[in-house]
Amino acid sequence: MGYLLPHILNRNIMARTYHSINLTEAQQDFIRLLDANEIDIFSLLNIEKLINKKIPLLNEIIENLTKKDFLSRIENGKYCRTNFKDELVIGCNLINDGSVAYWSALNKHRLTEQFPNTIFIQTTKRKLDKKVFGVNYQFVTVAKSKATGIITEGFGNHSYRITDVEKTIVDCFDLPEYSGGFAELIRAFNDAALTGKKMIEYCQAIHNIAATKRMGFLAELLNKKGMKAFIRYAQGQIKEAYNVFDSQSADKGEFINEWRLRLNISKEEILDICNKVH
Repeated sequence: MGYLLPHILNRNIMARTYHSINLTEAQQDFIRLLDANEIDIFSLLNIEKLINKKIPLLNEIIENLTKKDFLSRIENGKYCRTNFKDELVIGCNLINDGSVAYWSALNKHRLTEQFPNTIFIQTTKRKLDKKVFGVNYQFVTVAKSKATGIITEGFGNHSYRITDVEKTIVDCFDLPEYSGGFAELIRAFNDAALTGKKMIEYCQAIHNIAATKRMGFLAELLNKKGMKAFIRYAQGQIKEAYNVFDSQSADKGEFINEWRLRLNISKEEILDICNKVH
């Protein structure tokens, strides 16, 4: 990650200046423990477990180190080193089961060149949106059955949870308002390397027939490799009711009977979005 080199340099500078700043021996020892265990982000609840040591007057030490700008408070009871600004790691530390998802995950998986000005965090719990160090975080609460397809990226104390490629695509079709725009989502679907088995599993988890139909139709139209089983699955979910293809646009356009969809974005427009010859 781009911040690592300056982060290491800043840490070394910090280490050399311990004794030139008015730090108590206990505060110096705590910083050394963070260095030794490569810890940049922590909570009051987990820090002693992370460093495998009980710290007398822990709250007082952390409060004083925060006042002296060796630590920054993320929110109540959660802290990071002052020079630590990895927004994905911070976002996942704001809620216990948080995972980077939707538009933010599309960007991280390089399925969109658009960079969201908000970090989307999927969680099964309720939490108010907030801003930390100038970054906006939006928490999208889902049912526990939808909290699947999550992988871990990063290393050690810098690791974070994120939805895998297939789950990111499925989640964005499930809740397209968090996807950065339907045209961008169509393009991401076209560009992504998708596994049909995972697509079926995640569609079963979200239990959104309209979203499943849209993805099945797209897979068939774009002739996506390895998606025949998924297309058959999606066709098996079709009910009598019609849905518009883009749920956030007007109810108009061609009716596609075999998919029970109304194309308010035409096939030609879809192929143009994907830069396909038609």
